[in-house]
Amino acid sequence: MRWGFNLWPGYRGTGARVTHIAGDWREVRVRLPLSWRTRNYVGTIFGGSLYAAVDPFYMIMLMKNLGPDYVVWDKAASIRFKRPGRSTLIATFRLDEAELVEVRRLLQESPKVDRSYTVHLVDQMGVVHAEVEKVIHISVRKPS
Repeated sequence: MRWGFNLWPGYRGTGARVTHIAGDWREVRVRLPLSWRTRNYVGTIFGGSLYAAVDPFYMIMLMKNLGPDYVVWDKAASIRFKRPGRSTLIATFRLDEAELVEVRRLLQESPKVDRSYTVHLVDQMGVVHAEVEKVIHISVRKPS
């Protein structure tokens, strides 16, 4: 699956590369270098590359972990730029069992729920350069 992301033109164009996908889809790591492909007019990582590098992962991680009985969609997103990206940045996505249990519990009380997830793009020293919040819509799939 990692190779699929890295070869898929829609993701490859971001300039980022998926470096790790856990077998259970509970952790994904992405690497976004500063390069001619990701550099903006002022020489730092283009904001569009920052966002696009992290865009699909929480939705896919939830789909893989919740299974086919649930509908999962991106609903909203925001990005907060903390400092210019002047070097390679890393994003690590994590989804723990407690969150999956909570989503399933909430969906027993209501047919749909929106959940927010945050990922940071950090440099090799762990300094945050951008923070992306994703709002994911999750609902119980209706029988067809």
